[in-house]
Amino acid sequence: MTMAQKGTVYLVGAGPGDPELLTLRALRLLETADVIFHDDLVPDEVLALAHRHALVTSVGKRCGRPRITQQGIHALLIDSAQEGQSVVRLKSGDPLVFGRAGEEIAALRAAGIPFEVVPGVTAALAAGASLGLPLTDRKSASKLIFCTGHHAMSKDATPIWSGPLPEDATLVVYMPGRDLSRIACELAAAGVAKDMPCCAVSRAATSRQSIAASRLDGFGKLECGPAPVLLLVGRAMGPLLTGEAAPQEVRELVAEAATELGA
Repeated sequence: MTMAQKGTVYLVGAGPGDPELLTLRALRLLETADVIFHDDLVPDEVLALAHRHALVTSVGKRCGRPRITQQGIHALLIDSAQEGQSVVRLKSGDPLVFGRAGEEIAALRAAGIPFEVVPGVTAALAAGASLGLPLTDRKSASKLIFCTGHHAMSKDATPIWSGPLPEDATLVVYMPGRDLSRIACELAAAGVAKDMPCCAVSRAATSRQSIAASRLDGFGKLECGPAPVLLLVGRAMGPLLTGEAAPQEVRELVAEAATELGA
């Protein structure tokens, strides 16, 4: 059985938030680690799986207002491991997908701290599963593109996407922010077709999931749910607009959008 080793840091993916979507390795590390440092987006249901004597601390950064710097997180990981503790750094989704794991890995390597990365179910895959739609399809989507709407503070603001979106691609936007109208304008300005199917999924694959879907030309009028939000753009999302694969909540939103657009 897997057990967290003293003096080692584990970068663990918590998945989209449903405890049943954790990997067995992630679960066993949570059950045996001495210290757990977690993101704000990791829900209480997952944290409840930690050993009852574990020190569980949030080091999350939300809405651009961190309660601790990234360098501070590095120091906590390194200091705890050097004290002989087994450490889990618990990240929403998968640690290696827009999770700043690269910075933490570099810090651990520089300090000579042993570490291991434990993959998790990333939000894009969880969203596709919850919608009952593949993100790739032999007929409509042979490419899958991940990008983020959140950039480092030192970088100039750049559009989420530039240039025409290939017709056979599904574009997945992590951390898009709440301004769907801005994103819709950026995509349209980049040459994305106005009839391109778009979907915003809030809290994917959890009991609190909500969905909004429309064509690109109506996407800016939709209301997305609370964070975390994920955007899916591409022909593979087409069944959501026709009702072929849409939950009732999506069918109602699509009908409203179509009415507003005069469809």
